[in-house]
Amino acid sequence: MVKPMPVLSLVEQPTAARSLPYGMHLIDEEDIAAVEGVLRRDFVARGLIDETDVAEGLAVLRAPLVAQGPMVAEFETAFAAAVDVPHAVACSSGTSALHLALAGLGIGEGDVCIVPAITFLSTATAARLCNAEVVFADVDPVSGLMTADTLRDALARAGDRAKAVLPVHLAGRSCAMAEIAAVAREHGLFVVEDGCHALGTRIGDDRVGRSTQSDATAFSFHPVKTIACGEGGMVTTRDPALADRMRRLRNHGVTRDADLMTDRDLSFASDGRPNPWSYEQLDLGFNYRMTEIEGALGRSQLRKLDRFVEQRAHLARRYDDLLTPLAPLVTPVTSPADQRVSLHLYVVHLAIDQLGLERATLVRDLAEVGVGTQVHYIPVYRQPYFIRRYGPMRLEGAERYYAGALALPLFPAMSDADVDRVVLELAHALGR
Repeated sequence: MVKPMPVLSLVEQPTAARSLPYGMHLIDEEDIAAVEGVLRRDFVARGLIDETDVAEGLAVLRAPLVAQGPMVAEFETAFAAAVDVPHAVACSSGTSALHLALAGLGIGEGDVCIVPAITFLSTATAARLCNAEVVFADVDPVSGLMTADTLRDALARAGDRAKAVLPVHLAGRSCAMAEIAAVAREHGLFVVEDGCHALGTRIGDDRVGRSTQSDATAFSFHPVKTIACGEGGMVTTRDPALADRMRRLRNHGVTRDADLMTDRDLSFASDGRPNPWSYEQLDLGFNYRMTEIEGALGRSQLRKLDRFVEQRAHLARRYDDLLTPLAPLVTPVTSPADQRVSLHLYVVHLAIDQLGLERATLVRDLAEVGVGTQVHYIPVYRQPYFIRRYGPMRLEGAERYYAGALALPLFPAMSDADVDRVVLELAHALGR
């Protein structure tokens, strides 16, 4: 005789009094405990979320699980308000945000996208996912940012196929967008800002995400970003038509809007109304939907954005003061005076020729005493995939930036004492 499965304590039991959908998930207390354990271990312990975030995430688990549901819509509305932009389109990652923006603008085969050489792979990958080619722009050797001059140089190499430029707000500092946008307008380019590092950054009265100098701005909610959803992304735009296209593309290119359906026999009943089940695929789209768990966590995190930005700024100021005696071996990257920078990374430049040890040795020595560091980023054109496609190349600003850049620990849960410890360990490792 087969033993029946043990009945666990269910969050919801179907009853005759309520409607039953054609399918329903089964979430029990063990599932909730497992997710709660992950939230507490991987996020709370690292200072990325707090008990309010955990509570909101668990509340979503206790409701029917859907993708791109009401919590995501609420997150989109709140996010649009936070950056003062009409439209915010949630998706599954920062990479998908960049891809959605380019695909929504119609970037495709035969087009060229200008991408800064210092960025994460996603910026260039998004162009290639659209079957467009990439021309790499050089960057300022200190800030790592694309400039109007390096954009002009890249355009000279790209020829008349250039269709879009993707300036990256590296570490949280905004590029000089007015100057870059002016060059883009001269050449008829779309502009998609990669704001994955820069949520919360303000430039005078403007802010990253308002897209006043661009067609769209992409954001990431990867666990190390300013606000975290575990994963997730967002695209902001002032263009309602582009927002609508991106919403379709994130969901397989599908619409349920009767005004957009074209097949009367397939999608409409004899009375002229659309069939309750009807949908039509208008474009070749993607499964880039955000989950309700991510939406709930993102909405909760967004409420703390200003606190996170200020704490990062406070820690950065302490680093600036304490690192002064280590000059010129260690020089922090400074921020433009007209920006209130939401720092994602605290980057210093090392005088490699004066250190007396290799950067890799320094990174390993710091790791042994519990201080994690990272290099952001290897010039993308040096990656094997892009070498195979475009051949070897060298851009001097990018090479100089990469040669000495090192990111020191920076996250909101850090204390002043943590910064002191990092600086002391760094000084010790350098023999100071």
